[in-house]
Amino acid sequence: MLIFPTIQLMDRVCVSLERGNTDRPVVWHVDPVEKAKEFLYAGASWMHVTDFDAIAGSDKNKDLVLKIIRQAEIPVQYGGGVRSALHAEEWIDAGAGRVVVGTLAVLNPDLVKEIAKLHPDQIVIALDIWQGKVMIHGWTEAGPIEPEDFIRAYDRVPLAGIIITDIDANIEDWDSTFEQLTYLAGISSSPIIASGVMRRVNIIEKLSTIPNVEGAMVGTGLYNKTFELEDVLNAI
Repeated sequence: MLIFPTIQLMDRVCVSLERGNTDRPVVWHVDPVEKAKEFLYAGASWMHVTDFDAIAGSDKNKDLVLKIIRQAEIPVQYGGGVRSALHAEEWIDAGAGRVVVGTLAVLNPDLVKEIAKLHPDQIVIALDIWQGKVMIHGWTEAGPIEPEDFIRAYDRVPLAGIIITDIDANIEDWDSTFEQLTYLAGISSSPIIASGVMRRVNIIEKLSTIPNVEGAMVGTGLYNKTFELEDVLNAI
């Protein structure tokens, strides 16, 4: 199982968002590039970067993301407002190991399938779920498709994976998220990467028992010291 320690950027600093709320980000006073190097030293084989400003249409963090890609010395899975084939290719050419596509994957699946065929095992699609609905445009709008139909639309497409985020997940009520992941992973031909409430080592251990869940993204727990990255890597 791959663990993706995560850097989320807003206004050039590391942040965490509560249920995608960009109005009240939790700011972590760490250097993003140095944090990426910490992931390397801890033993991570991949990392993930999300640029929330890029999702909103701004490129203010672009040079910082490029610096992370060039200096992290581990492959970077990048997500942030990728809404065209050209944009995806630009990030691949810039050195991103994988590129995450969210809204475009919901609204124009045929285009994303073509991108995936041109870049096999480098395109990841994001499935963000709020109260059973697929969300788009930075979690602000419900999309026109059900989660299971979204996954079936990408059957046998050469994706690197599908990130599933249960936006309204509650860490104290993990069972419903676990059931949802188990169901969606079971109908997917692509490996699933879980995202959301991965804030305890025992939750990540339980995730590793779900067939076809082959990755987990961890962020907030690393920053607020709920656990150390080495603990997660040693648990799986």
